[in-house]
Amino acid sequence: VECLLASLHLNSMFLSVTQGQSLTSSEPVVSRPEESVTLSCKVEGLALAYLHWVRQKPAKGLEWIGRIDSGTGTVFAQSLQGQFSITKDTSTNVVHLLAKSLKQEDSAVYYCAKESQ
Repeated sequence: VECLLASLHLNSMFLSVTQGQSLTSSEPVVSRPEESVTLSCKVEGLALAYLHWVRQKPAKGLEWIGRIDSGTGTVFAQSLQGQFSITKDTSTNVVHLLAKSLKQEDSAVYYCAKESQ
């Protein structure tokens, strides 16, 4: 059984994006159960702070995964503690979501979003 993971940008959730600002996703990823996958979000024209990851499982609403703060601090949904990690690379303006030991129920569309300040 395979899990389908996809990362897309979600501009309207927390932020009205203006010209020169964008969040660009990595390509869709297919993974087998128990594998780990890293999804990436390229940030243009925005600070690498308060970037969130959310997901949407088939026929379900959005589920908040977690966020990375202005430093390296992260906060995660209590129910997902230990299942994900979020890092950022300031040299390339990319935020990464590492999904660990995937299960079938992790099949979803994954979104990165920027919190308005």
